[in-house]
Amino acid sequence: NPKTRVCGDGIPLRSVENCREMTIFVVSNIRTMNRIVAPSMLSADFGHLERDTQMIDRSAAEWVHIDVMDGVFVPNISFGFPVMKAIRKATSKLLDVHLMIDRPIRYAEEFIKAGADWLTIHLESDQPQNTLACLDKIRAMGCKAAISLKPKTPAEAAIPYLTKCDMVLVMTVEPGFGGQKFMADMMPKVQAIRGYIDAMNPACELEVDGGVDGDTCKLCIASGANVLVAGSAVYKAADIPAKIKELRG
Repeated sequence: NPKTRVCGDGIPLRSVENCREMTIFVVSNIRTMNRIVAPSMLSADFGHLERDTQMIDRSAAEWVHIDVMDGVFVPNISFGFPVMKAIRKATSKLLDVHLMIDRPIRYAEEFIKAGADWLTIHLESDQPQNTLACLDKIRAMGCKAAISLKPKTPAEAAIPYLTKCDMVLVMTVEPGFGGQKFMADMMPKVQAIRGYIDAMNPACELEVDGGVDGDTCKLCIASGANVLVAGSAVYKAADIPAKIKELRG
């Protein structure tokens, strides 16, 4: 389906978050974007990871999202190599691995060997030269490379890395915990990054993560995102396959 793009004439769109009006910009040369849904294993039942992974494997979702946290970069600890390898065995879907860890260049190779198809690192987790080197390393190993921005990191911080990226992830919650409230005020950042991508690297995907559900996903798509990470909205749904189809549109 044709999706709304950014940086053109303004039209008002009422925020699904708090019913206040915000402006979504539409560009004249609308093109079709492939909408991708990546259910987050952070919201799965950790006691039944194989079951919940295989449920996603049988669904219409294209990717499986894995949040890796080290307790240093974010105040939480989640999956390590052994768990990720187990998830890899349970699904044929692409693994979208989001590293919320300090100095990810130290571990990128191991996560790729463990089965990552996409590997996302945070701009805030290391010095710029190391971030660039890490992106080069990821791509050299045949994995898709991505950068992520926390809510307080401005959109323009992504610019120096865009030519080395296959995807940009915009956090719509503070990273570290699932089930948080969607930050609608991140949509201008999504719009801005969509503009940068279109100008510098049109093949680059644009992902959003945090508080994405059947309502907020519409705001994300209208702002230019095409990859939706959804955790609680999927795993708390009465009908998980139906919820994934709803998110796919």
